[in-house]
Amino acid sequence: MNNEIAADICVIGAGAGGLSVAAAAARLGVRVALVEKGRMGGDCLNFGCVPSKALIAAARRASLVGERLGVTYDPPKVDFAAVRDHLQSVIAAIAPHDSEERFAALGCTVIREAAYFIAPDRVAAGERIIRARRFVIATGSSPAIPGIPGLAVTPFLTNETIFDLEALPAHLIVLGGGPIGCELGQAFRRLGSRVTIVSHSFLKRDDPELAAVVLDSLRRDGVEMRRDTLVRVSATDAGIAAHTAGGETLRGSRLLIAAGRRPNIDGLGLVAAGIAATPRGVVVDRRLRTANRRVYAIGDVTGRALFTHMAGYDAGIVIRHALFRLPVRARADITPWCTFSAPELAQVGFTEAAARAAGHGDIRVITGKFADNDRARTEGETEGLIKIIAGKGGRILGVGIVGPHAGDLIQPWCLALSRNLKLSALAGYIAPYPTLGEATKRAAGAFYEPALFGPWTRRLVALLAKLG
Repeated sequence: MNNEIAADICVIGAGAGGLSVAAAAARLGVRVALVEKGRMGGDCLNFGCVPSKALIAAARRASLVGERLGVTYDPPKVDFAAVRDHLQSVIAAIAPHDSEERFAALGCTVIREAAYFIAPDRVAAGERIIRARRFVIATGSSPAIPGIPGLAVTPFLTNETIFDLEALPAHLIVLGGGPIGCELGQAFRRLGSRVTIVSHSFLKRDDPELAAVVLDSLRRDGVEMRRDTLVRVSATDAGIAAHTAGGETLRGSRLLIAAGRRPNIDGLGLVAAGIAATPRGVVVDRRLRTANRRVYAIGDVTGRALFTHMAGYDAGIVIRHALFRLPVRARADITPWCTFSAPELAQVGFTEAAARAAGHGDIRVITGKFADNDRARTEGETEGLIKIIAGKGGRILGVGIVGPHAGDLIQPWCLALSRNLKLSALAGYIAPYPTLGEATKRAAGAFYEPALFGPWTRRLVALLAKLG
């Protein structure tokens, strides 16, 4: 048996980015070798976006008893086994799209082994050697595990294991105040767990004004937050004892580590391929090429923007550059992100602080409250706001939204930034009424109100009136 495979593109990693490259290349008639040592679909399908959002959906249903819209009923009973079945059914429904069978049918050679470079143009995977014209490293990231004394001998959960729980934790202690910690902390609290989040900061990447709305919501839900760090943990008969730098001892039933991510670069043989990497990830240029120009890296493994949608965006850059030889470059200024808390928090482009730090001194900040939106009023979801960071002439520098369906409402702003549209484009379209999307139009239009209703305009209207 010939153990060498010749390919045009060898993709290492079958997560969101790798599968996007493999599917597009195969459909274009390119010989594709796809190597994956773990589960097809990667982190997003199996441990991340999909199960977490399914859990959040269940938690939202449980929280609806608090709505005051004239409907009352007994508090819900949470059947956690049924919630877990819901998560697994969602994964199972999506899995065929990411399956080995689908990609084999597309024409890919799928190899379920760990891959590592043995030369600049060759990869070993099990007993196979793959020689390819181009390689794409798409191995993603894993939970970062801090070196807290006692943690190595104490049972803990990560996003890769928490969805395997068979029973609802009585008291979940969460280490980490980023999106994962806040999302899961709120969800488990709404399902009935006591939740304590410990972190030196909370949602630090987001605009503080917007993040404060989310954190206030978590507190109202009963999530306990400690602005502190853990200095020691240990297992107890009842579960977990977590000791903070501030001298507090927290006692819980389970511990969730949500303290960031690390790139999956160990064992890839990067040195053999002449590829540079740092603790943050594989080093790439704006075309996503590594120091070895035949090798690209995309998604989390680069440490640039750890989001599924950015892995998909990166895949598009690679396809256009590697196959069509187009001079495309990845843009960092149009990266959106969303925390799927309640309310949701979404951002694209600069925050106010980042815009000022980048030298955009002459900016205007426009805000629009959901309390002023008629649809939000009818739904009883008036908490939150849209915050626009604008430059001269209505140039959009960044937008943040905290409120109902912020992840959906940020999308026209993503389009506007990527196409260099001005606020006039978003102020001038017809928005259906009553919709939450109308808040976008009104917020954009607010930029022009000082000029539209200023003294010069009033004089012009008066002059035109005199002319008959």
